[in-house]
Amino acid sequence: MQIPKENVAVKVKSVKKVLLGRVVVVGLAVAIQLSWLLWMLLRFSLEYSILNVLFQVVGTAPALYIINQWSNPAYKIVWTFVILLFPVVGVTIYFVFGRSKLTKKTRERMERMHKEVAPHLPRHQELEDEIYQKSKSVGRQSKYIADWSDFPVYTNTSMRYYSCGEKMFPDMLADLEQAEHFIFLEYFIIAEGRMFDEILKILRRKVAQGVDVRLIYDDFGCVTTLPSKFFLTLQEMGIQCEVFNKLRPAMSIIMNNRDHRKIFVVDGKVGYTGGLNLADEYINEHERFGYWKDTGVRLEGEAVWSFTLMFLEMWNYIRHSTEDYEAYRPSVYQTRPFVADGYIQPYGDSPLDQEKVGENIYMNIIGHARDYVYIFTPYLILDNEMLTYLRNAAKRGVDVRIVTPDIPDKRVVFWMSQSYYQRLLECGIRIYQYTPGFIHAKSFVCDDRIATVGSVNMDYRSLYLHFECGVWMYQSSVVEQVKQDSLDTIARSREITADMCRNHSWLKRVVLSVLRLIAPLV
Repeated sequence: MQIPKENVAVKVKSVKKVLLGRVVVVGLAVAIQLSWLLWMLLRFSLEYSILNVLFQVVGTAPALYIINQWSNPAYKIVWTFVILLFPVVGVTIYFVFGRSKLTKKTRERMERMHKEVAPHLPRHQELEDEIYQKSKSVGRQSKYIADWSDFPVYTNTSMRYYSCGEKMFPDMLADLEQAEHFIFLEYFIIAEGRMFDEILKILRRKVAQGVDVRLIYDDFGCVTTLPSKFFLTLQEMGIQCEVFNKLRPAMSIIMNNRDHRKIFVVDGKVGYTGGLNLADEYINEHERFGYWKDTGVRLEGEAVWSFTLMFLEMWNYIRHSTEDYEAYRPSVYQTRPFVADGYIQPYGDSPLDQEKVGENIYMNIIGHARDYVYIFTPYLILDNEMLTYLRNAAKRGVDVRIVTPDIPDKRVVFWMSQSYYQRLLECGIRIYQYTPGFIHAKSFVCDDRIATVGSVNMDYRSLYLHFECGVWMYQSSVVEQVKQDSLDTIARSREITADMCRNHSWLKRVVLSVLRLIAPLV
């Protein structure tokens, strides 16, 4: 059977696009640099036997350094193991990719930006006192967020919960159409297609109307979805656009740190966050891994101020600029009172310091749970602390249920998640896999009173290396909606049993053990 020439041409063009794409070019460049460095080290070690002894010493010193760092134990163990087993390779890779801290120059600049923004986030002591009087444990959770992320708790904010992207998308478009003053968008992934195309049409109209439109996207997140100079295309349309941490064909530790946040702000009074990026699979316009289950929230009111400042802090860090922050407060363009719906506390997390705000919020919820905790997460790659909190909650009788995907987006990461199942199941934790497809949601709901929805996955990258955000809420109507969505989703999922885990072949058991060891590096 003869293949039509036009089909052959299309296939050849597709292959060329992949081979000449940024992923291949950058990956190849880094691989060449790393290979050359390792080859030189190995060559000298073979020719000069004294270097073998030197490499053992060189390997021991970084191992001692790593062990004495105030960082995650699992992260330290795996790097120590690799360095002591393969001194030349291990030390080289660690100093190129292993250090999770940002460069000194980057940290200093980001610290300056945060110090500039922090005075515009005053604490609301009366609200903190109200929560504390209602519940000391909840009050302490809220206080932790304010103390360690600098983002206060608010009332005078209404919320709307979305159980899937296709329900959230029409409201996002409607709010963009209503914009009169400014639009701020910050996303990890943007892909050309119906979702972003419709948003882009509105953005272009709003620019023509004089609206201040700004967009930030992560270069690594968009490496396979956007052209390398896409920000220039948007700038030509009048949209102010910046790229976080541009991907370069060079070995660099800063490539570890990505902007994984999802922030959408209109006129300072309406905001969205959650798991949704701006790509068609998030609204099930395009099927990749079965049905794509995601969640998000819409805020209207005073709490949007925190998301506005999160965006402006990142924007001014990238641009080396500053602004009159007070000009973007919700009250500037809203004269009537906002509707209150419980206590709302947006938060941000950063690899800038050693405080893992996203993980600690999760662990505070688990640690103070009395009756139940229901969790949605696409990845279940746990450090020892999170594993201990989950197991202890179940041991004291809390109904802990976790929903993960049944159709994975990354097979290796899926197996890593499964490697934790047996340890969780043996304590009474119930684990479900979402059979319609891939669950990308990141949400917790606890005891009919607390919930959080945001961008924070339960894996090492989200908890230790990425910029993240979310919304913590107490006594909001959204809490019940998250609970009901959890129960509905569990009903459409298959429960994993201990027998399923015990029936793994010996080969898969070995593979899972190795994957669990290297999980902190993925």
